Amino acid sequence: MGTLRVISGSARGCRLKTVPGDTTRPITDQVKESLFNIIGQQVENVLFLDLFGGTGAVGIEALSRGAKFTTFLDNSYRAFGIIKENLQITRLEEYAEVFKRDAFDFLRNSPHMKYDYVYVAPPQYKKMWEKAMHLLDANPDWLAENGEIIVQINPLEWLENIYTNFTKVDQRRYGDTMLIFFSKTQTKEITS
Repeated sequence: MGTLRVISGSARGCRLKTVPGDTTRPITDQVKESLFNIIGQQVENVLFLDLFGGTGAVGIEALSRGAKFTTFLDNSYRAFGIIKENLQITRLEEYAEVFKRDAFDFLRNSPHMKYDYVYVAPPQYKKMWEKAMHLLDANPDWLAENGEIIVQINPLEWLENIYTNFTKVDQRRYGDTMLIFFSKTQTKEITS
């Protein structure tokens, strides 16, 4: 794994610390750059939720590129500490909150805000992304009306699922990483 860094924006070039061991899988620069090329300027002034924060690289990239606020979650003490350090390194800590908390417990609660982007990149091969999607589907108010859920998984983990409140709108593959984009399902009004 190469050096983890912020690619663009106010914190461009800042090197980020990584979590020791193999409990996290930091996103590669190529995939991160592709992700933010897809999102484009839509990241400006948004609320971003990084559910399985790890190093915080994705949520920090969003902040660096103009997101209004990012909430980071990770249930690992090491990851929690690294995210806080990386926010200090990038001088973005005033635009973020970091919780040492289980993402699934968090999603079972009533939303304290609606996020424009919910980023789901859990540990691999444990079906955690599916559990997160089902919890979001059961509590869709975590996502703003025109928001998107972005799931980052290994392609081997992908299973097509039907959700009541979300529809897959895009899917991209970059080697051993897949990004899947979901938006709220549009309900058609019946007119008489």
